[in-house]
Amino acid sequence: MWQALLRTARRLLEESRRVWQQTPLAAMSHVATVQDSSSRRLEPLVRARLTDGVAHTLFEEYAAHRASKRGADETGWVLLGRRDTDSVTVLATLPAGTRADAGHAHVLFNSQAQQVGSRIVRQGDRRLAIVGVVHTHPGSLRHPSQEDYKGDSRWVGQLRGGEGVFGIGTADGPTEDGQVGQQPRSNVQCLGGLRYTWYVLGKDDRQYRPLPVELILGPDLARPLHPVWSLLEQHAGALDRLQRQQVGVYCEATTAEFTATHGLSPAALVVTIPLADPETQLRVEVREGEIGYFLIQGGDVFTATPAAERVDQAVYLLLAELARRG
Repeated sequence: MWQALLRTARRLLEESRRVWQQTPLAAMSHVATVQDSSSRRLEPLVRARLTDGVAHTLFEEYAAHRASKRGADETGWVLLGRRDTDSVTVLATLPAGTRADAGHAHVLFNSQAQQVGSRIVRQGDRRLAIVGVVHTHPGSLRHPSQEDYKGDSRWVGQLRGGEGVFGIGTADGPTEDGQVGQQPRSNVQCLGGLRYTWYVLGKDDRQYRPLPVELILGPDLARPLHPVWSLLEQHAGALDRLQRQQVGVYCEATTAEFTATHGLSPAALVVTIPLADPETQLRVEVREGEIGYFLIQGGDVFTATPAAERVDQAVYLLLAELARRG
């Protein structure tokens, strides 16, 4: 089954992670939430901070969506970040995805992909949690709808502080000087004819409140996953099972440096499963139309061809083969 392939490999180490529990959200069918153990006293939210990386993602992907075949449908993003005393810092975006159920007046996120993506992003920072949702509206409805409120009010109390951040995207922003962003009001951001209007909703609120936003320097921590999001959606069920059943599963998107060094095609989702021997691990490389399975032992890398279509089934076949060989 095994044959030598490469002589070098990277070892990716990660401790066991706690699994997120499913929770219903408004702009999606359901995604996961995490409770922060901090005992810090929280006040009502008075502002949100968005990294410039997050802002670029929201505007760039909204523009790309509008130029696509599904441009008339709604789309959206889950926001991950950190809740502070009276503010929230947004550090990552998880897209609705190509398999989202979307139309002119609704978007239901691909919840299983959201769960897997959330766990992957949180590998680097366990403090991250869901802090809100952004979704777009056709026309110029810059405020959450009554249907939005019905859904949001049911789950927002489960977020830390009992409040959530909500962004509404519309395509009615100013078009002059489209390469430079504008902020005509404290809770409004505009760029290239697109507009985001920001709100906060608490568990006991009867209506949304405008939420001032400000930009800070920083990345979108989930952006490396966006080029491989369709792969993540396609294999979300298998990846979810591996994350829940195996200790220390580590997922990442390949970097340009890695793919160039090893002569591989870009846009790959890589899954690493540590084994009992600290020098041994399984590595799965998922690309469009192909999946590669590798056994890494020290500095040696071997390839395998398990007789299974699903990633999780293939991994367990390989684990069984390794156990049989002792």
